[in-house]
Amino acid sequence: MNPEDHGEFHQTTTTGDGLRGLIHHMRWQIRRVILGQDHVIDQVLAALFAGGHVLLEGKPGLGKTHLVTTLARTFGGASGRIQFTPDLMPSDVTGFRMFDMRSQTFQLRKGPVFTNLLLADEINRAPAKTQAALLEVMQERQVTIDGETIRLEAPFMTLATQNPVEHEGTYPLPEAQLDRFVMKVLIDYPGHEPECEIVQRAAAAVPGCEKADIDVICGPADIVAAQAATAAVSVVPDVIAYAVEIARATRESRAVSLGAGTRGAISLVRIGKAFAAMDGRSYVIPDDIKSAALPVLRHRVQLTPEVAISGQQVDEVLADIVNGVPAPRGQEHPA
Repeated sequence: MNPEDHGEFHQTTTTGDGLRGLIHHMRWQIRRVILGQDHVIDQVLAALFAGGHVLLEGKPGLGKTHLVTTLARTFGGASGRIQFTPDLMPSDVTGFRMFDMRSQTFQLRKGPVFTNLLLADEINRAPAKTQAALLEVMQERQVTIDGETIRLEAPFMTLATQNPVEHEGTYPLPEAQLDRFVMKVLIDYPGHEPECEIVQRAAAAVPGCEKADIDVICGPADIVAAQAATAAVSVVPDVIAYAVEIARATRESRAVSLGAGTRGAISLVRIGKAFAAMDGRSYVIPDDIKSAALPVLRHRVQLTPEVAISGQQVDEVLADIVNGVPAPRGQEHPA
C-alpha cells in the first residue's frame, strides 16, 4: 500500500489516473493515523470528492475530531470545530459584526464556518434556529451577515456528529434537514489489534502534544479539481434508472413510513461516481450504487411503528429493499 511518491498533485487531478492516485495517497496518509476505521475513511473521502456533507454517528472518543483534522492536513486545508450546546446562537456559527471604538466602524468577526472542513460536534444539542443557520451554510456555501453575503472558500465540507445513546436535552434534526447530508456514516469501536495500537500511541505521547506525521498531498485547489473530475464520471441511463428505482422502492415498502426523495436518488449517483473514481474507473457500475445505498439512504427513511417495535434496524430493511431491486445487465461503460 505504500505509495512511492508523496509529492503534491498540482497536475493531472482531472484525469482518471491522476484522480485515482490522489485518492490513493490521501487514503494511505489518513490510515497511518486513523486506525481500524478504513470503511469510515473511504466513505468520508467519497463524500468529500462528491462535494457533500456527512452525518457521523458514533459514541464519544472514537476519533471523529482527529479524522477531520487529519483529512484537512492531507490537502493543506483549514479545519474548525463547533461544540453544539443548547445556548449556542446562530451568530456563534456564522459570525457577526461588532462596533470597533477605535475605527468607529463595524468590523466583521467571522465564525468557525469559514474553514475547509468543519466538525459540528453533537449538532442535535443545539436548538432548531442554530441548526438551521449551519444547514443553510451547507446548502448555499455562503453566509449572510447584516445583509452582506460572503462566499465560503472551496472546498467546504461539514462533518456533523450525533451520539446514538444520549437523547436527553437534544433537538432531533427534522427530515428535511437530514436530507441535506449526502451520507450518514456509522463509526464503531475499532478491532482489538488497532485499538491496542491506538492505546500504545496515545499513552506514549504527552497529552496535548500529540503530533500526527501527515504529508501534504495536494492543495485545496486540487481537491476542487478532483471534485469536478468526480462529477464528470460517466453514468449510463440504465444505472441512473437503477438508483431511481432503489429510491422509489423505499417509498413503496410496507416497512417504511417515509421513503427517500429525489435528492436521495441524486446522492446515490453522486456517491456512486465517487466510488467509481476511488476504484479507478471513469464510469459507474450498479455495484457502486449498491455500495452507496445504506450510507446514503439510512437517514432518509423512517420505519413504520410496527417494524420499529419488532426490533428491525433501518439497515436491515434497506438491505432487503436494495436486494429486491433488479440491477441492470449489459452495457455499463458509455459507448
